[in-house]
Amino acid sequence: MNIKGLDSASLSLRAQISLGVTKIRKFSLLLFIGFVALLYGFVLLRISTLSSQQPSPDSVTGQVQAAHVPHIDESVAKRLESLHNNSVNVQTLFNESRSNPFQ
Repeated sequence: MNIKGLDSASLSLRAQISLGVTKIRKFSLLLFIGFVALLYGFVLLRISTLSSQQPSPDSVTGQVQAAHVPHIDESVAKRLESLHNNSVNVQTLFNESRSNPFQ
């Protein structure tokens, strides 16, 4: 192999690349639209698979156990009920709200 052989091979390679680029440029808009359509289709497919996915029973159980249910002491609840029953103003407010909640 001589240096001239490499130069001619690289020139022919450059010529082939430039010819390929010019052929691709003719279809660049079509290729871009196809690429965007494929990308859009992939995103839609991914959204549909993730939105229809159901949680596993283990993850649901873990979330339920992690949620702390508020606990109200029974003596406090009785005290609040007695205050509600003894106050005329509070009873009036509750009765008005029950009869017409959008007032």
